[in-house]
Amino acid sequence: MTRVKGGTVSKNRRRKVLKQAKGYFGSKHRLYKTAQEQLFHSGAYAYRDRKANKRNFRKLWITRINAACRTNEISYSKFINGLNIAGVTINRKMLAEVAIDSPESFTNLVAIAKDALKSGKTVKEVKNEEKTEAKPVAKKEASGKDAKKDYSKMTLTELKAIAKEQGIKGYSTMKKDELINNLK
Repeated sequence: MTRVKGGTVSKNRRRKVLKQAKGYFGSKHRLYKTAQEQLFHSGAYAYRDRKANKRNFRKLWITRINAACRTNEISYSKFINGLNIAGVTINRKMLAEVAIDSPESFTNLVAIAKDALKSGKTVKEVKNEEKTEAKPVAKKEASGKDAKKDYSKMTLTELKAIAKEQGIKGYSTMKKDELINNLK
């Protein structure tokens, strides 16, 4: 049987390895054997450092948040704990961006965290309390004749809420003009 030489296949395989090793120091970009060995190591380093990169960025974000917290007279751990108690879910990357780009917004978040630490209430509970206090005022306005004229200015969700209170059936599938006609 005749011998088959793998000339072009081997040459292409070696060329591919040397192309990937371009820019390496010394013989690592010239000689196939050392280039291939360096590529194995480079792949392992790249895999390892992709994982390490995530840790490094999280560390950077935490450092930035902590610096912003200290300017607002609260520690990082108390700030994060206050946000968790308040029910505010925002990741550290976004918190770091807010701390750098808009310090006023970050100060508002710090105020939310401090309030939650003092009272132990979530943001939703505080908003619900504000809504319950505001509802009686809205009902007094709705009982007057001016409320019928305001339906066109209301949003669809507000109209659906009023329709639900009044017990209108099928309000969820109605369009805005149908809802206004049914409410009148």
